[in-house]
Amino acid sequence: MKSRNVPDETRYQRMTTAELRQSFLVEGLFTPGAIDLLYTDVDRAIIGSAAPTSGKLALGTSKQQLASDFFCQRRELGVFNIASSGTVTVDGKSFTVENCDCLYVGRGSKQIEFESRSASQPAKFYLISYPAHQTYPTALARREEAEALNLGTLADANQRTLRKYVHANGIRSCQLVMGYTQLKEGSIWNTMPPHTHTRRSEVYLYFDVDPAACVVHLMGMPQETRHLIVKDAQAAISPSWSIHAGAGTRAYSFIWAMGGENQDFDDMDKFPATELR
Repeated sequence: MKSRNVPDETRYQRMTTAELRQSFLVEGLFTPGAIDLLYTDVDRAIIGSAAPTSGKLALGTSKQQLASDFFCQRRELGVFNIASSGTVTVDGKSFTVENCDCLYVGRGSKQIEFESRSASQPAKFYLISYPAHQTYPTALARREEAEALNLGTLADANQRTLRKYVHANGIRSCQLVMGYTQLKEGSIWNTMPPHTHTRRSEVYLYFDVDPAACVVHLMGMPQETRHLIVKDAQAAISPSWSIHAGAGTRAYSFIWAMGGENQDFDDMDKFPATELR
């Protein structure tokens, strides 16, 4: 497990493009046959992936970052499959996780294993974890079971479908809120106006991004914005002080996950485009 400390709202203003990417962009996920994990000081989130090929992958712990006997001893975990069918086994119980299904793994789960149905068409499990002080049961939500919201307009180039999986009225959790958004063909903005979450952080994992395309992810303070160029299967870390919004060179999808003081989806501070600098 790697570790990363993220700069504050003052230091990021003087950073180069390379330094911003090293701090806020998560690259190198979904290594075939491996589990990749990054521990960040932003709300103690762990961002990672499991990409099993010919065999099972077991999720371990880390003495340096967690000092726990097993990964979920004091944590909860969200698992989202962005590729072909796979299986996640939690303490001996197996869950078939199809493309765009989401599995919530509760605190106290000891043994977590990942497996692909086919080595030639492997699953790709995106992992996001936050500390948890309360235990909720492990639960699976299918794509068609998620609460769906159709948002945006053609005129604003942001027609999209947002699906909620882990939230107050869906799969219950301690602090994790999780879902994904899929843009309609011809739309590019994932949200506008941008917003911050003063009381929690957020992580975006962009996927289904065409290899020839990219997403311009906006970040920073509203009056001192910066951007990251994001490719397929890369994540952007948004501390509580940073806006998050983005526009792609063509349609794409992204997983959003939040952790912090509450689970109110609408607890956000929006900034009109006229206020951005």
